[in-house]
Amino acid sequence: MFDFVRSHSRLMLGLMVLLIFPSFVFFGVQGYTRYMEDSARTVASVDGRDISRGEWDQAHQRAMQNARQQMPTIDPKLLDSPEARRGTLDSLLRERVLLVAATELALLPGDERLARLFRSDPQFAGVRNPDGSVNRDLLAAQGMSSEAFAQRLRADLGSRQVLAGVGSTAFAPQAAASAALGAFFQRREVQVQRFDSAAYAAKVNPSDEDLAAFHKKHEARYRAPEQASIEWVLLDLDSIARGVSVKDDDLRKYYDENLARYTSAQERRASHILIKAEKDASAADRAKAKERAQQLLDELRKTPKAFADLARKHSQDPGSAERGGDLDFFGRGAMTKSFEDAAFAMKEGEISNLVETEFGFHILQLTGIKGGERKSFESVRAEIEQQLRRTLAQKDYAAAAEQFTNTVYEQPDSLQPVIDKLKLEKRTATVQRTALPGATGALASTKFLEAIFGNEVVRNKRNTDAVEVGANQLAAARIVQHQPARAQPLDEVKARVREQWVAEQATALARKEGEARLAEVQKNAGEGLPAAITVSREQPAGLPRQVLEAALKADPSKLPLAVGVPLDEQGYAVVRVLKVLAADARSVAGDRIEQYARALAEAEAEAYLEALKKRFKVKVQDDVVKSALAPGAAASAAP
Repeated sequence: MFDFVRSHSRLMLGLMVLLIFPSFVFFGVQGYTRYMEDSARTVASVDGRDISRGEWDQAHQRAMQNARQQMPTIDPKLLDSPEARRGTLDSLLRERVLLVAATELALLPGDERLARLFRSDPQFAGVRNPDGSVNRDLLAAQGMSSEAFAQRLRADLGSRQVLAGVGSTAFAPQAAASAALGAFFQRREVQVQRFDSAAYAAKVNPSDEDLAAFHKKHEARYRAPEQASIEWVLLDLDSIARGVSVKDDDLRKYYDENLARYTSAQERRASHILIKAEKDASAADRAKAKERAQQLLDELRKTPKAFADLARKHSQDPGSAERGGDLDFFGRGAMTKSFEDAAFAMKEGEISNLVETEFGFHILQLTGIKGGERKSFESVRAEIEQQLRRTLAQKDYAAAAEQFTNTVYEQPDSLQPVIDKLKLEKRTATVQRTALPGATGALASTKFLEAIFGNEVVRNKRNTDAVEVGANQLAAARIVQHQPARAQPLDEVKARVREQWVAEQATALARKEGEARLAEVQKNAGEGLPAAITVSREQPAGLPRQVLEAALKADPSKLPLAVGVPLDEQGYAVVRVLKVLAADARSVAGDRIEQYARALAEAEAEAYLEALKKRFKVKVQDDVVKSALAPGAAASAAP
């Protein structure tokens, strides 16, 4: 039979094509069509503009990637849970509503204002070169062009303005704030008697029979968890970068092409005299202002040292006139363009010609220059090499990931082939089905641990499949030694059984005595209780949370009132609430009022957002969303 197959391989290949290809085409196209249909289905709409399932999936992938970068040890299941996916949809709806509102209200910044905001806002320092331009390399590493970044930035800044107007104008009347804060920080005078479990531990002494019965009753507590000793490998950008070589010429070329990155931003200090002439002023008024400014300039040409005195006397800029016109140091993007161009074209000590802006006519004197120093190539060589290695590693990652995935699958009896092929480090660890305390990275990944304890891996000591454990991170493992979960005999855990038996009995005694004491207090009007103390949410006086809550929940109309409070394993407390006291004056003034106002502003902004959702007719297709959030739906949506 096999000889026939070998002798007629072309015939057999043709037969296989005839039999298999049509079914592959049918089912493959059918599956692809189903995927495309699912991706195109509308999940929601804003102002008549649809949001597709595909857009939602892409937004959620971006959200998961950002979360993994910020929290590498987070459980991937939490990121892709139905709750997380619904949260992404809510965020997407919020973004769309605010963008539509920003567009309608003409709040999207123009190109000039966008550039000025980018250069001056500290939050963009991470993607800004020293000269104020955008760092294209960092954007490229995130798969984004400068045009896409500008579009996203414009949308973000415009959207912020929609709610900023509401949030910044929120008003919290003193009376309303004081009433709300007064209720929240209200104080109560209480008497508290504790019955701590630890005080009763010496009163109980278990027999062997007691311990045996306790161990049998709570057998599930005393099980050694399943665990495994493993070998594992990690493929990430750092491991690829270690094998990347970078030529000296490439390092020098990168340095030369990115000199701005290694040059500190230059700042200039100037003083100015302003003669106002608003841009909508008449031609005659502007001509008059220009003439006045020219007269001052002619005077300064004769006596340059009089600049500060003339600025104090004649400048119409109230912010700088009293300082002799001094504007302190400023960088590019901080001033209007014509003013900035003049300042950065001058030499120190020089006085400019008249500079016209939308505010009027300026006379500048450059008084200082700082910055502009360039780091030498040698001082940044290591940094450039690391950057280029990571950039090249990013380009090589997809191919390396495919090699990694194929090798650990095709040669499942050892990790050594993939270690040799990709020059990876062999690692060892002891793991359980749930991450051990202190575990980080791959060893904290639920998905990776589930793969390790899969039936095939445990039974046959085979490699796991390649598992994504983070952004640009794949891991694989194999079990060296496996220990199943097992019941621990009493002799092995006797000390722990005794400790828990004693704790349980001591707690029962504490509660019994506490309940008896409560009955006495209720009968004898609190006789024998400790001295009263004053407590509040702000000053709990060291009381357990349950005790403080019980004191604050007590009905003021029934005071004095005694209640019993179980404290779980800690015991029991008898709490007698005597009276209600007003909040401390400091709790309802100053910073507290400001905090209340901020909370009110946030609430008003959210209310305004809800109003915008109604205005722009936000509609959610509940049946489609419910289907997408069903178990397994997220996986089936992926191509």
